Amino acid sequence: MVQLENIQFGYVKSRPLFKDLSLTMEPGHIYGLLGKNGAGKTTLLKIMTGLRFPDGGTVTVLNNNAPLRKAEGLQNLYFLQEEMYVPHLKVADFVKAYAPFYPNFNHEQFAEYMHELELDQEAGYMDKLSHGQKKKVLIAFALATNTKILIMDEPTNGLDIPSKSVFRKLMASAADESRLVIISTHQVRDLHSLIDMVAILDNGHMLLNASTYEITEKLLFDVDDTKSSEGKVFYTEENPRGNYQVKENVNHIDSNLDLEMLFNAAIINKNEIANLFK
Repeated sequence: MVQLENIQFGYVKSRPLFKDLSLTMEPGHIYGLLGKNGAGKTTLLKIMTGLRFPDGGTVTVLNNNAPLRKAEGLQNLYFLQEEMYVPHLKVADFVKAYAPFYPNFNHEQFAEYMHELELDQEAGYMDKLSHGQKKKVLIAFALATNTKILIMDEPTNGLDIPSKSVFRKLMASAADESRLVIISTHQVRDLHSLIDMVAILDNGHMLLNASTYEITEKLLFDVDDTKSSEGKVFYTEENPRGNYQVKENVNHIDSNLDLEMLFNAAIINKNEIANLFK
């Protein structure tokens, strides 16, 4: 559904951001796109949506060449950007103006999502709402488009703790086997129970693109080495219960994935992690 092959891109030609980056994402999954500040996560999302043009390589989204931004592709793709622009329109007028671009937009779902997020469709002008309220309206709208591909950049920024819980609930209910959801975030704690695929971007390449099942098959997230003394330790961090470790899961022991620990382990041990998941 989304296929990037040998992508080259740089804002300055002498300092490429992406070098032969390749990535495939399939429907029926919620991907968590992780990376350091400046790694190019937002740029990568914009390349997928045709808002940035690669210097080399191909970007195929829904069997379309993404840079061409054909209507049949765009009506099945919604991109919620972190930097939100909202017009001087009331919520109802915003929906009236923009929903027709998405043939599968469901007004009843939008009303339900707004209710779940404790927002009133009769609220004032969108550009006068708080940052969190704007984000909630756009999340509700994004889900109600029912596009085949839904891309979100830092969607939980600006949401309070109860709203983050509602967001996870709504995302889980909106996911299905025909839909691809991509979420780029630094707030990994907000997504640990939601995503089922993890993609880590580092130094112009995809360091990791694996399912949460495959990750916990190959890596053990353990405290104080109590479950197994075998396997290479990739990362250790002190916590109130002892030393929390990420190690090679040589004995195939079940453990709970910790996205933050995974990210740290992968960044510190790039070659070893890449080889482990080849």
